[in-house]
Amino acid sequence: MTSTAREAQTAPSTSSQPLSLRRLPVHVAIIMDGNGRWAQARGLPRLAGHRAGTENLRHIIDASLDFGIKYLTVYAFSTENWARPKDEVEGLMNILEEVIDMEVPRLHEKGVRVRHIGALEGLRPELQRKIRESEALTRENQRMVLGVAFNYGGRAEIVHAVRRILAEGLRPEEVDEARFAQYLYTAGMPDPDLVIRTSGEQRISNFLLWQAAYAEWYFTPVYWPDFDREELRKALEEYSRRERRFGRVPNPKP
Repeated sequence: MTSTAREAQTAPSTSSQPLSLRRLPVHVAIIMDGNGRWAQARGLPRLAGHRAGTENLRHIIDASLDFGIKYLTVYAFSTENWARPKDEVEGLMNILEEVIDMEVPRLHEKGVRVRHIGALEGLRPELQRKIRESEALTRENQRMVLGVAFNYGGRAEIVHAVRRILAEGLRPEEVDEARFAQYLYTAGMPDPDLVIRTSGEQRISNFLLWQAAYAEWYFTPVYWPDFDREELRKALEEYSRRERRFGRVPNPKP
């Protein structure tokens, strides 16, 4: 699908909150930031913020389905997050297992395909098994693709792709941008049209470095647990008002 065709789509209306936009992003990616600060502001442990963020993700997935988003990718755990305190890392692993057990059957019923974006190496075997099973269960679903970037880093992804290309013995002239993209974790998915980062930070944090080359970015001061349906609507409306050029200059009017 070409970028022009993709952007010509408009969002369907829902009974409670209709959304009518000039164009709707096909692929939305979100850096879910601010869980820890949300918890600390309330005198709660950081892990409570991560649990609140996980609960909020359920609502944002439902809102994305209602708005007609076809691809949603969320940054859940980066390769750099391993450097966090051991109890926080262990808690995040436990939360992911709980989410898989509780949410994947619900997502499957809603027609959502789950894709793991990142490396399985380094995760405990039981978690690896559950991730593979969730992908297998939902593989044929077509309503929306949910990419969960867990144990993910953009630079590590590019290095991983290069190593695969070298291992397969491809000649330099056989590698172009389209071929290279087939070796990324997101192979088969369109590049994100819109990347949202919550919590007020304005940096990309090693997220989808290759894929987001021409994405529109939207930064909001709202912490992730408070980023609700209405906040998502604001981001989509802002995206709709922007003119995407992909490095091109519009032809002057005669």
